[in-house]
Order: sequence, then structure tokens, then C-alpha cells
Amino acid sequence: MSVKIRLRRIGAKKHPFYRLVVADTRSPRDGKFIEILGTYDPMTEPVKLNLDEEKIKAWLLKGARPSDTARAFLIGRGLLPKESAKKRPTKPTKAESAAAAAKAGGSEAGALAPAAPATEGA
Repeated sequence: MSVKIRLRRIGAKKHPFYRLVVADTRSPRDGKFIEILGTYDPMTEPVKLNLDEEKIKAWLLKGARPSDTARAFLIGRGLLPKESAKKRPTKPTKAESAAAAAKAGGSEAGALAPAAPATEGA
């Protein structure tokens, strides 16, 4: 079973309020969860973020993977190192793929074609 640390919305319409929870990756965003780790209220000034750091550390040691937003919160609190804020790899565009192929020395079709056998005069 794979688990994630992620946000679960429980707020009213046009007034979001979130719980930071540990949930199975297969469960829906607002569905079943395993444990509550904290709360996040973006509507207050300044925003309120309450985290149970001991529970979070325990779940991270068990292998729970934070979502992108949860990772940002944990880095902000010093629970994760800053280098864990990696950018998601994006799919290269066709122009970038063509430029990379040209830089590699040929077209993609030419790179896949077998070389013609060398024959000596018979």
C-alpha cells in the first residue's frame, strides 16, 4: 500500500479549509484517510498552518510521500531539506525534441536506419 501526505478540503463553498492527512494514494481527495497531521486555513491573514511535527516525521520515516503542496509546507517548517523541492520533469515540446536530435547529429529517421553493407568489387 502506498500512502501520501496531502491536503483534504473540508471548507464550505467559497471558504476553503484544509486538513493535512495521510491517505492511500488510491482514495479520492476528500475521501477516506488514515490520520490527520494538521490544518491549513488560507482565508486568515496571515494564513494559519498547524502541523503535528512528530506525526509527520513518523510517517515520513514509514515512507509516506508528500504531495507538491504538502512538500512546500514541510520545507517551510524545516521538516524536509530544500533540495527535495525538485521540479517535476516536463515533456519536451516537438521543437525541443527536434533541436536535440539535430544536435545529436542527424534526424531521428536516419539514426534508426541500418547502415548499408560495404561490398567489394566481384
